[in-house]
Amino acid sequence: MTSEGDAPAPLSPSELGTKEYWDGLYARELDNHAACPSDTGTDWFSETEASTKMAELAEEDDEAGGEKKQRAALLDLGCGNGSLLRSFRTEGWKGRALGVDYSPHSIALSRRVGEADAVEWAVMGWDVVLDKGTFDAVSLARPPASDESGGEEIAPRPCAAYVDRVRRLTRPRGGIFIITSCNWTEDELIRWFAGRVPRGSQGGGDDEDEARFEVAGTARYRSFSFGGHKGQAVSTVCFRRL
Repeated sequence: MTSEGDAPAPLSPSELGTKEYWDGLYARELDNHAACPSDTGTDWFSETEASTKMAELAEEDDEAGGEKKQRAALLDLGCGNGSLLRSFRTEGWKGRALGVDYSPHSIALSRRVGEADAVEWAVMGWDVVLDKGTFDAVSLARPPASDESGGEEIAPRPCAAYVDRVRRLTRPRGGIFIITSCNWTEDELIRWFAGRVPRGSQGGGDDEDEARFEVAGTARYRSFSFGGHKGQAVSTVCFRRL
């Protein structure tokens, strides 16, 4: 987990952080696709062309892009209807691609929509790990039960556990993780994923503190000003595994 004071304050729990919400949504999208095959479901952040910007960041990376994209292995965490991996296929990424999601209806929809795309859809060492909105949903999940005696959490918050798991899934010394979020700013994402790891927090017997990731690049979106502050509605950051 990130050390105290290193990560941003957690978000308040929401229905969007529950498995029941996403099961219901993708069950409806399955029905819609069956009735109208051209309806492939929601493409999150499509209005910002986030999928294209994520592919561009991966292309620019020395370890994953260029000629290496012919064989780089792709992992999409929380694949939804599979639109992100299909976008990478369109951009010429030909290596192994796997989409995972905790909603079986999501996997069923991905399989139906992308039958001809040579992508695996199923409920270490990935060259490119992708997240388009999944960390947003995880951040809205309810915290674990508290220790009744001391009131302290007896397990890491889902968002903190997610950060640690992503690090393990990304290939050491060069693998990249690209995340797009509408709940966290660019700076907050960097604090979450490029913060320092307390000794022993990974459970792997690390001898000393180490960084999860370093920042490899960011995507630029249309900005707006409000209350004297300037920002973007969506943030995309590319991290490189150390």
